[in-house]
Amino acid sequence: MYGGVGGGFNAPSTTSGRRKNPEDDEDEEEEETGDGRVLEAWERAYADDRSWEALQEDESGLLRPIDTKNLVHSQYRRRLLLRSAAAAARIQKGLIRYLYIVIDLSRAASEMDYRPSRMAVVAKCAEAFIREFFDQNPLSHVGLVTIKDGISHRLTDIGGSPESQITALMGKLECSGDSSLQNALELVCGYLNQIPSYGHKEVLILYSALNTCDPSDVMETIAKCKKSKVRCSVIGLAAEIFICKHLCEETGGSYTVALDEPHFKELLLEHAPPPPAIAEYAAANLVKMGFPQRGAEDLISICSCHKKVKSGAEGYICPRCKVNVCELPTECRTCGLTLVSSPHLARSYHHLFPVTPFDEVTFKMGQKGGQNCYGCQQSLINSDSQSNLHVCCPKCKQHFCFDCDIYIHESLHNCPGCESQRRLP
Repeated sequence: MYGGVGGGFNAPSTTSGRRKNPEDDEDEEEEETGDGRVLEAWERAYADDRSWEALQEDESGLLRPIDTKNLVHSQYRRRLLLRSAAAAARIQKGLIRYLYIVIDLSRAASEMDYRPSRMAVVAKCAEAFIREFFDQNPLSHVGLVTIKDGISHRLTDIGGSPESQITALMGKLECSGDSSLQNALELVCGYLNQIPSYGHKEVLILYSALNTCDPSDVMETIAKCKKSKVRCSVIGLAAEIFICKHLCEETGGSYTVALDEPHFKELLLEHAPPPPAIAEYAAANLVKMGFPQRGAEDLISICSCHKKVKSGAEGYICPRCKVNVCELPTECRTCGLTLVSSPHLARSYHHLFPVTPFDEVTFKMGQKGGQNCYGCQQSLINSDSQSNLHVCCPKCKQHFCFDCDIYIHESLHNCPGCESQRRLP
């Protein structure tokens, strides 16, 4: 199926006049088509870019480039409407999440149905997901676990720093052996049982294999996860598997299978916003938190995280026990106090009271007002006097372009039109 993969063997060229220079140090990888013909260099470039996927057929049967701007906005609108429906129902959400990302690095991750491989696509999308996760969940924590050779390894401790997680992931990208779903669940379940009761325990598995090689009965491990109130979700890269579907159904998670790289990234980013809390797990309780401040520059202390000597300006001082910590949010390892900053709480607030979704409207010729975007002041009318589809806030009736619509709901979390109409006390 895949020519020129592995083994170091170069298939001979069938094109007349082509010769391999034996003194050339750089070995060119050659790909073959289904009939055994070696692809030329220009053919490989088009095959890698998949430029034909950027075309669509219009009503007259002609090929037109896909309007990526409208496509991205339609996908965003679909996610926004799903989130707004949950917010309208006043569903309780877990804002303090403890998430372990389990990445399958078995030999199945080296398959090349995703370009350049499943492993490379998973690593790239996981990096984007980790950054988006911490942007939307500033009070939450993430840890990484990998599966290969039938064994699960904890790549990083659960923590609140995206850079440390991404650096550790990019340095351990190697595929080998079989995958073991049970070993991964046993490992993360043991670590998640140690977190505080107010934290929401979650596992997100990025699974490439079509089977699992387990040392004992995996059903008992799934029952243990359910008893420990661990929500398990799986995104498959190959095909639907019964054991993964059963795991998600038992623990209240979601199971999806990606069709291609853009679909996989879309499915992955759907796990960034906090999910609705399961009714039997959603016990309301107060959480005692501390707001540490930067230490003095001339203060020398040992940080409780890495046991290294640092100045006070390089960390934060716990208000209870006065020890130095490197990053926020975290839990003080000396007194156990949850340490956060006030911006973290403010950024988590928008999940409880999100901005109302804007209505899609079309500007009619001759209509007064609404010709310019209220946010960026750009014209909403095309140069050919045709109207652009745009959005309108249902409360303040101000008009916005698609870019401002996404920025308001994804980053700003406040409508500029509504905020400008507020009266100061």
